[in-house]
Amino acid sequence: MAAGIFAKLVENFPSIPSSKSVIQDSGARGKLSFLTEEPVRALEMRGVNKHMCAEQPLKQILSATRTHWDRTEIRTAVRENFARMIDCRTPALGAEVYASETEEKLVYHTCKSRACPSCGHRATIQWQRETWCALPDIPYVGIVLTMPDVLWPIFRQNRHLLHDLPALGAAVIQQWAKLKYGVRVPIMVIPHTFGGHLNFNSHLHVLVSAGGLQESEGCWVNSLLFNKDKDEERDKGKLMRMWRFAVIAYLRATLEAKVLTSDLSPQELRTRLKEQYERWWSIDIDHFASKEHFLRYAGRYVRRPPIAQYRFVKVTDREVQFWTKDKIQKRRVNISCTPEEFVATLAEHVPDRYRHAIRYFGLLAPGSKTRTSAAVFALLGQQKRSRPRRLGWAFSRRRDFGVDPLIDRRGQAMHWIGRLSPHAQVGCLPPLAIPPSSV
Repeated sequence: MAAGIFAKLVENFPSIPSSKSVIQDSGARGKLSFLTEEPVRALEMRGVNKHMCAEQPLKQILSATRTHWDRTEIRTAVRENFARMIDCRTPALGAEVYASETEEKLVYHTCKSRACPSCGHRATIQWQRETWCALPDIPYVGIVLTMPDVLWPIFRQNRHLLHDLPALGAAVIQQWAKLKYGVRVPIMVIPHTFGGHLNFNSHLHVLVSAGGLQESEGCWVNSLLFNKDKDEERDKGKLMRMWRFAVIAYLRATLEAKVLTSDLSPQELRTRLKEQYERWWSIDIDHFASKEHFLRYAGRYVRRPPIAQYRFVKVTDREVQFWTKDKIQKRRVNISCTPEEFVATLAEHVPDRYRHAIRYFGLLAPGSKTRTSAAVFALLGQQKRSRPRRLGWAFSRRRDFGVDPLIDRRGQAMHWIGRLSPHAQVGCLPPLAIPPSSV
């Protein structure tokens, strides 16, 4: 039902509404240097407690509070992801077995959960490599689309509406580019539901090129200007009004279609939406001169778990303490809560199953990319790169820590000899002959 409402909204999407518009109450090129940075050195620069990192505090908290979150009334996605994080790199997920003439090593499988800090880091690097090869070497722009905090509880209580927010944000950017320059642009949208305090804060990180394809003339238009001035008639003001209109109109439509639930009465909710439509919404625009700078920025948000391991200050059976940045005081502050409160907060940010961490629109939409990608590279006079090979776990260890995990203590090479199934006993190796492609 919500998807149908969104389709109708986009079909009748307005141009750029003026500051006086009213919604009626009736209805509704080079080397990727960031791929060679040492995580250990990066953690030391952040002042990370090495002991805390080694102890895996997030896994400790989830294990200690399992009776609190592993219940039938908790969302299935939360239970599955938390259970996988606990089992990450343990016999519960199985292992690959490597051996030399004198030694044997078990390499346990990882959980691949988007909520897992270590697995999320590796997935981000792989995404950066693949995206670097897929995108042309042109300037890019990052746009953060936020909404007033009084609207956050609506999306928190109606999680099914979160799925349409990326498409709304992409429609706003594409409509603006079409109206101002007559072009189509590649758009990536990264939906987020958390802030630095782990509070529920639904917003979008939109990544778009600073140039676009003018299909009518068969040419590429450079220098799309995204003006950052906070002025009603400049680009930032126009984008804000379009985004504000899209969100409020969408919420009004879902309310009239009775697919939106709230603690407020329908009339109180209409009044609140009207009040929020009349105020300024904050959006942020950043310009990136290079693709590398662009991907560095995107890597901070793509497949990123709500909290990194190094942010934990103290973990006991009664208290969880982590630090965050206070933007008003411009300093770090510590936040304390009980383990149960922490897990309940963390669970709000676990995405439902089959919900993508990155959404692609415009020239990057799956249907459009195959038709226009080659033309875009040709118009720019650039050569399209082939998709890179996936990084193996052994290569990642060598790159990040300078140690080859497949060399034993005597300097001899270790080779794959078998695989342990989940929960299998050490020594019970099945007779496998085909080596795994990755771990």
